[in-house]
This record gives sequence, C-alpha cells and structure tokens, in this order.
Amino acid sequence: MKIVTDGIVIKEQNIKEMDKVVTVLTRDNGVVRAYASGAKNIKTAKSTATGLLTYSQFVFFKGRDRLVIDEAHAKEVFIGLRSDVEKLALAQYFCELAGAVVQEGERSEEQLRLILNSLFLLCRGTKPAEQIKAAFELRMMSVCGFMPNLICCAECAVYEHEAMSFFPGDGTLLCGDCAGITKAGRIVTGLGVTAAMRHCVYSDFDKLFAFTVSANALPTLSRCAEEYTLSKLERGFTTLDFYKQIKQ
Repeated sequence: MKIVTDGIVIKEQNIKEMDKVVTVLTRDNGVVRAYASGAKNIKTAKSTATGLLTYSQFVFFKGRDRLVIDEAHAKEVFIGLRSDVEKLALAQYFCELAGAVVQEGERSEEQLRLILNSLFLLCRGTKPAEQIKAAFELRMMSVCGFMPNLICCAECAVYEHEAMSFFPGDGTLLCGDCAGITKAGRIVTGLGVTAAMRHCVYSDFDKLFAFTVSANALPTLSRCAEEYTLSKLERGFTTLDFYKQIKQ
C-alpha cells in the first residue's frame, strides 16, 4: 500500500553506509518514521528530500513491519537557516517539540503549516526569533490538545486587569485581585503580554504572527510560553538547551 503526502523531516538517523531512518511530520499521517534506502547517495533526489528540515513530497510504501520511502522530492530546504547557527538551533527545537506532541496516524495539516510558516519567518528575519518561538510553542501546544485557558481570570472571570498573572503550571490566568500576594509559579503578564498570549492561542491561523510586542515585554512572553510547554509536557528538550547556550 502506497501513501502520498507532504511533510518535513524533523529527525534523521544514519544507518549502514547509504541508508537512513527519518522522522517526518506529514500533512495526512502525523509523525511517522520511515526507512530511506540509498538516501545518503548525493546523486539521487531522495538525498536532498530526506535531509533534516527539508519540506518534501513523499511516497511511502507500507511494508509488513516498517514504512519505506519509495520516492521523495524536495519542495523547500530552508537555506536561510543553514548559515545561522542560532536560527538553526531554534528550528531544531521546533522539530523536537513537534515530534513530542504530534501523534502518528492523525491528520496534522495545521501542525505542518505552523512549523513551515515559523521556519519561513526565521529565514526572513522579519520578526524577532523569540516572538516566533513563543507563538510556535503556544499554538502547537493548543492544536495538540494542551490549550491554556486564557479567556479570563480563573476565579472571578474578569477579562482584563493591569496586574493579570499567568500560572504556567496549570495554564490559567488570575487577575491582581484574585492572585493576591501569591508568588509561587506566578508570572505577572499585565495587559500587553496577556493580549499577545491570547492572540497566539485564539487568533485565526492566517493572522497568527501578525502581532507586535514591545522589546521590554518580549522576554516575559517568551518565558510564559516556554515554561507552560515544559510544565505541561513534564520534560525538557536538548535542542532547547543548546539554543539557549548559543544565545548566551
């Protein structure tokens, strides 16, 4: 049985002399692992198409015990990421996060579109990398079943408060009155960061990255998105650690 779908390679593992196993975030089948025979032969189309961070059209053959890549043709290789170590590290974190939350066998059109758009923006450099990262984390978590509750204060249901706070541990907001003097696990977001987080989670996809946040507020937005992601998944990411090391 053959499966034809688009996808981006989020992980690759070399095996034998000319073969490798790749993990692909596909449009129609979620995250899949597939065997790519002869993929290390640079003379074949499969070589480029099965490279890390390459968006390709794949033809998979479903064998008895594994998925095999019959054909693969590259559509986008994101050259702009290859010459910038910081951007490349962030892109690899996007891949690792996607691999952790997207399930095999589920239609993943929005998840694929999200990672592709994020990589395009990283290449162009028209938005701060930390803003792209925060939007990616919050939206990816949301579409994969981990949506935070940012509609209003979890206690009194007020929509806006100058001292609104976000609690990454449970993904909720509390206004300044309800939060009181509580400090444990609290990130004060105020009006600006709260609005930015709501946009990342609830906006139409076409407008996802169409927001601005001040340079002073960006670190708080980044912290909220990252801490929520790590808390909800109860794990860390080696690619995220590497990205932070490079930034420093």
